[in-house]
Amino acid sequence: MYKNYNTKQVTLSLNLDIYLEENDIAFAIDELVESIPVDVFSVFEHRMGTSSYHPKMMLKLILCGYTQSIFSGRKIEAMSKDSVRAMWLTQSQTPNFRTINRFRVNPLVQPILQECFIQFRNQLVSQQLIDEEAIFIDGTKLEANANKYTFVWKKSTQRYEESLREKSKSYYQQLVEEQIIPSICSEDDELNTGNLKQIIDELEMKVSDLSTKIENTSDVQERKELRSERKEPKKALKAFSDFIYRKQKYKEQHDIYNGRNSYSKTDHDATFMRMKDDHMMNGQLKPGYNVQIATNHQYVLAYETFSNPTDFKTMIPFLDTIKKSYFDLPKYIVADAGYGSKENYQAILDDFERTPLITYTMYQKEHIKKYKQNPFIPDNWIYNELSDTYICSNNREVKFRNYSTRTDKSGFKRQLKMYECESCLNCPVRALCTRAKSSKNRVIQKNGNWEYFKAHVIELLKEDVTGEIYRQRKIDVEPAFGNLKANLAFNRFSVRGKDKISQELGFVLMALNLRKLRKNRKDISERSRKNGSIISTVGNTSYR
Repeated sequence: MYKNYNTKQVTLSLNLDIYLEENDIAFAIDELVESIPVDVFSVFEHRMGTSSYHPKMMLKLILCGYTQSIFSGRKIEAMSKDSVRAMWLTQSQTPNFRTINRFRVNPLVQPILQECFIQFRNQLVSQQLIDEEAIFIDGTKLEANANKYTFVWKKSTQRYEESLREKSKSYYQQLVEEQIIPSICSEDDELNTGNLKQIIDELEMKVSDLSTKIENTSDVQERKELRSERKEPKKALKAFSDFIYRKQKYKEQHDIYNGRNSYSKTDHDATFMRMKDDHMMNGQLKPGYNVQIATNHQYVLAYETFSNPTDFKTMIPFLDTIKKSYFDLPKYIVADAGYGSKENYQAILDDFERTPLITYTMYQKEHIKKYKQNPFIPDNWIYNELSDTYICSNNREVKFRNYSTRTDKSGFKRQLKMYECESCLNCPVRALCTRAKSSKNRVIQKNGNWEYFKAHVIELLKEDVTGEIYRQRKIDVEPAFGNLKANLAFNRFSVRGKDKISQELGFVLMALNLRKLRKNRKDISERSRKNGSIISTVGNTSYR
């Protein structure tokens, strides 16, 4: 005996949600989007033209697709037609894939996504799924939607630019010596764009005059001589036209670099970064973006994308973004050694007035026995505070020499104290102590502010409370990237440009949050069933 099955019989379903599981992810998506204030969507209102799909519906549909690892606009359109979950969220509306793609890269969606994260965090706080004591920050590199072989390198541009300057200057001097054109600038001056245009004007006049003379004479021999004379100015005119084109091209490239060392021709915001080794352990340079996230209990609470591959340079702008666009910074800012720098410590303590639980590069190494017992490391030398001198491993004084100021590429200044050994001459352990030339003494540098910040961080990590918070970092922020790349299978952006990829990343990370929220609710529900009760988590209320 079979259950009744007849495809020819007409059936009428009053509500599609009866086909969904109790803790289906569609309910979490609907709850989140409906929690966003209505006025946030008012930017999409219009009174002219045909009616459009509601932005709430579009947001729900795209989030639904991303939670199922569906990132293609065409596949999301197909899902809206054959997925009960998507049909319930859209109320059987089926937007075209072009409409879907236009919506998810629309600049007006960015503030809606930010509000999405704000409301989601508020829900987590109200349900006590996260705490407000700390955020855990880390970054990963995701490949851009750009060809691997479209790189433009800053050093190459500088080299070509220098070659262009020398070649154009030499050619100009040759034209002046041969009296093809008059002198335009002095020999020591560099040829700028204005000078090159003047040279081109002079060459055009020269070629035009010779062409007129050729047309006005009928003597064959004279015409040959004039053509021969015109040959060099025409050649120079073509060369200098190319020079000015290349000069403008190099200037545009420098504007695109904007402090970076490379960019991709197909996505100017993407920078070539060293990605993780592949299965053959080959490190590869690929166009990509540095994605920074802030988490708590593995939920992503804020994010931002950077074209800079270095993590420590992203900390301050990322904290600014969190403070301005998402929520007030918690008491503790937790990150790994990649963010440990004097500039970051100083900004977190002084500007943001928060506590940094961030190690520095040498933190682990400084706490091993081999490092502490190495007599040639200045940190292990005896320091005499009264005389401001160190005693090296050979019992010689390393005296204060002078103050020095170092400025890095970002303009941050470091005040250093330089110390020099009284004499490294005839020292039996010189080869083990220094690599300086035999005629020079060993010089060490000390940064008082940096030493203070290091000592402050070491003391914080020794305390029970702050030490426990820092140890939570590895199991809080790292799993988010694992879920993003392995479980959600998002390893490469599908759009180009920093603004567009930032919006796509917002959809992806919110999908990640919703999947985790569903898993947590499902676990709670299963535990409750074992205890003899049933919990329904549809909407904002839990029913027993």
